[in-house]
Amino acid sequence: MSVRATTRRRQLGAMMRKFRARKGMTLEEAGRLVGVSKATVSRYETQEGPVKWPIVDALCREYGASDAERKAVVCLAKDAKQQGWWSSFDGLEETMNLLLTLEDEAVREDHFACLYVPGLLQTRSYTEAVQHASEMRVSAEEVERLVDLRMKRQEILTRAQPPHLWAILDESVIRRVVGSPDVMREQLDHLLHANESPGITLQVLPFAKGAHSAAMGSFVILGGAEPSLDVVYVDIHVGSILMEKDGELERYRRAFDYLRAQALDMASSSALIERVREEF
Repeated sequence: MSVRATTRRRQLGAMMRKFRARKGMTLEEAGRLVGVSKATVSRYETQEGPVKWPIVDALCREYGASDAERKAVVCLAKDAKQQGWWSSFDGLEETMNLLLTLEDEAVREDHFACLYVPGLLQTRSYTEAVQHASEMRVSAEEVERLVDLRMKRQEILTRAQPPHLWAILDESVIRRVVGSPDVMREQLDHLLHANESPGITLQVLPFAKGAHSAAMGSFVILGGAEPSLDVVYVDIHVGSILMEKDGELERYRRAFDYLRAQALDMASSSALIERVREEF
């Protein structure tokens, strides 16, 4: 199975499981309603094997999924065999493959960053400096490959219908010297320019606010056409994890709402970024 199919199938299976569980229906009951076996329904909820979109559509209707939910999941089923642009980048971790798949379909992205500038807003020089700072030493060719991947990923912000990007940066992000003062000046200029884009909302959470609800670290909420399609992506020291359970989603949504309320507004955030830039 291709990388693209694997990541799409994983997301498709997760959503089908969620819809059925929400309805309180067994595998056997679901299969009987649409004329397929219990084993077929079970297979559709895993990331293995082909799927037929009319069956996915029928199951979604029996599960009481909204039109937006059903259309999004059917789209996943129809495109399960398509490969994304990132398929040419060998050796990507499964969580990164899934992140890129989800991001390719997201209508919004809510980022909280407490260490580095979010990848979608990094300059090339800043990204290079982050990669060189990794404790896992890699070759110059590998660094260039990873940087190219991040730059290519940023193209979603310039497509015809880009997701809305809402980024909240802890003040430490704009003050931490990554690379050099010159690299930081360029990066902060890029953030100021980004905050003028109609599709980007950028806020800074100042040190003066003290402790806050997201002290556990950086995270991203990838938003689908419906809230039930949201997924949380969390960076942790040993890698990254994706969460999609309702309780997990609600926890991070509340955290982001709190951070959004505590952070400076867009104009004040840009003013702070300009002051920090002058210090460099």
